[in-house]
Amino acid sequence: MLTAVCRMKIEFEEKERNLKKALVMIDQASERGAKLCLFPEMSFTGFSMNIELTGETDGYTLDVIAHAAAENNIAVGFGYVRLNNGRGENHYVIVDKTGAVASDYIKIHSFAIGGESDNFISGSAIPAPADISGHSISTFICYDLRFPEIFRAAADGSTIMTVAANWPWTRDGQWKALLKARAIENQVYIIGINCVGEQDGIEYGGGCMVIDPSGEVLAEDGNGTDDIIFADIINDVAERRAAFPALASRKNALYKTLY
Repeated sequence: MLTAVCRMKIEFEEKERNLKKALVMIDQASERGAKLCLFPEMSFTGFSMNIELTGETDGYTLDVIAHAAAENNIAVGFGYVRLNNGRGENHYVIVDKTGAVASDYIKIHSFAIGGESDNFISGSAIPAPADISGHSISTFICYDLRFPEIFRAAADGSTIMTVAANWPWTRDGQWKALLKARAIENQVYIIGINCVGEQDGIEYGGGCMVIDPSGEVLAEDGNGTDDIIFADIINDVAERRAAFPALASRKNALYKTLY
């Protein structure tokens, strides 16, 4: 499955400008033959706590991207903010090539240091993986990457896990190390999608990566601003796990008693 990972320079709180840019990138990914196109966390607003400005109740962003997905015959993953009783929900959605919602995840671990927990409701569930071109895709968001428990919970049903982020450049080394760790420990493909440029005084440096279940980097971004990296992901997770059945050695019942 040819996958397009879009490293966007998100114009802070400029939804329409970012959506316009994203539609061009979706078209470019489709022209290359990609079956899946992925964008960073809060794809079209940046990591804003101004939920009165960025939040939605009418499904506007979903409608725009769903239409683009159907028009270009490509699945698209993207993040947006939905309002819920005066607070925000940090969503990451995958729509399939018809524009139908294939999965809808609400970020479980709010980034308290950045004020997210004061403005957003944390999610409490991992939805069923999206079925895209024969791959089972689970989605996580940014700060979630530091909590391996939820990746492990999704491991059995997933062949790909994505981490969409607004991850600052100052912690780039941690981002890359954690992405590789999640791939290796869960024997799954990991896709990290980050933004670039400055938002509200914070610098973001990209670091988009596609990593195979052994921790090998299949593709990563360069030094450009807006950029798309492509990786062809094969569906071989079952074979890899059978050849080295580390997950079969888990002792889940015991782990529950250790907390």
